Amino acid sequence: MRYNSYFRTIALLLGIALAFLACKKEAKEDLSDISIFLPSNFPAPYYNLSANPITPEGFALGRKLFYDPILSRDSSIACADCHISYSAFSHPDHGVSHGIEGLLGRRNAPAVQNLIWQKAYFWDGGVPEMDFIAINPIENPVEMDESPANVVKKLKRHPEYPALFRAAFPGRDTIDGPQMLMAFSQFMGALVSANSRYDHYVRKEAGGTLTAEELAGLETFKVKCSACHSTDLFTDNSYRNNGLLSTFTNDLGRFEISTIQEDIGKFKVPSLRNVELTSPYMHHGKIKTLEAAVEHYNSGVKDSPTLDPLLKQNGQLGIPLSTSEKQNLVAFLKTLTDQTFIRDTRFQKPE
Repeated sequence: MRYNSYFRTIALLLGIALAFLACKKEAKEDLSDISIFLPSNFPAPYYNLSANPITPEGFALGRKLFYDPILSRDSSIACADCHISYSAFSHPDHGVSHGIEGLLGRRNAPAVQNLIWQKAYFWDGGVPEMDFIAINPIENPVEMDESPANVVKKLKRHPEYPALFRAAFPGRDTIDGPQMLMAFSQFMGALVSANSRYDHYVRKEAGGTLTAEELAGLETFKVKCSACHSTDLFTDNSYRNNGLLSTFTNDLGRFEISTIQEDIGKFKVPSLRNVELTSPYMHHGKIKTLEAAVEHYNSGVKDSPTLDPLLKQNGQLGIPLSTSEKQNLVAFLKTLTDQTFIRDTRFQKPE
């Protein structure tokens, strides 16, 4: 009798578990209210939202593609492998991006956030439109090493994607590259980070209290950092040589796109939003901590012909910072962490 009771208990538990899984599988995520958040403290976006308006179906398709390794030649690497949601879609603890077969790229994977406010993309600005971003990693031989045309072929043969594309782009009977790229933009364009404690502070919203140390850091930031990290996007979208190296051989930065000598060693000024979560830092990913990144500007700047003039004034390299200013700056930069953004399940891997 004890054995029968035991097996009945096991059967009951299994039944409950299977019922739970079935309900979970049947439950459909509600994306009906998905939209692009345009914060009042941000400037107008550069991306033409009316040319590719976000829809629940387009967003869901773009998200599925973002998390699907089918885009890579050997189906081993997805966009999300180097752009992880809990680190503001950066690659934490990895100096440079990782690709198929363990191959390494040259540069640190940038955070994917607030893309609709950017004029160009990647460290050298080599992609001028958000709709073309996905082509770069797909074709890169040390990242996905695939062609967009072959990706489209794989998507057409897939048991799920044809129906998903028809839902996202009604009236079109086939999958093509432009549709794939537009779906990516609908997902990535919705990745807006603007609900940090700092945002609540400047918008005078609940939860926007800053400490005396953080406020002091904000004042230091305005005086000594905001020339490059300007507006509430915390970047001016320019390209600058910030003194990481005295000579450039392996990576010439913006010069590789522009071929202008004055652009040697210049890289795009990154946004500082969620900077607490996106280490390691700089284009080469060799600065490990936020404190070390701040210290670089105080004592680590190296001279070179294209060094930004703001980092070489009155014969002095860098930006002089006292111990308290450095501490306050770090405290302020941490107020740019947006927990709402990184915890939003709509942006995470779909079930």
